[in-house]
Amino acid sequence: MIRICAVEDVPKGTAISADVEGTQIALVHGEDDQFYAVHDECSHAAVALSEGEVEGCTLECWLHGSRFDLRTGEPTGLPATEPVPVYPVEVRDGDIYVSLTPSNGVTR
Repeated sequence: MIRICAVEDVPKGTAISADVEGTQIALVHGEDDQFYAVHDECSHAAVALSEGEVEGCTLECWLHGSRFDLRTGEPTGLPATEPVPVYPVEVRDGDIYVSLTPSNGVTR
């Protein structure tokens, strides 16, 4: 697990972009108060998901409006049809850690 930032660096309902050993990650503080990490690129177009809107446990691509389930990486609406990688997250002592091994088996 790699330390990304402190919990307070990601307000609830927001996403930040982080470069983790050369992999772009969108780190999201979901409205369910959980933290999620997905690959920071829409599977439909080369657009940063971290710039999209968080709603519940989904993250919306700002360009075409596809939403991705933060737990599974699966798109919940068109035009995206392919899932994005989801990375395991741990919160320890007020810090957020991410593993670069996708928990959903999707590689980029």
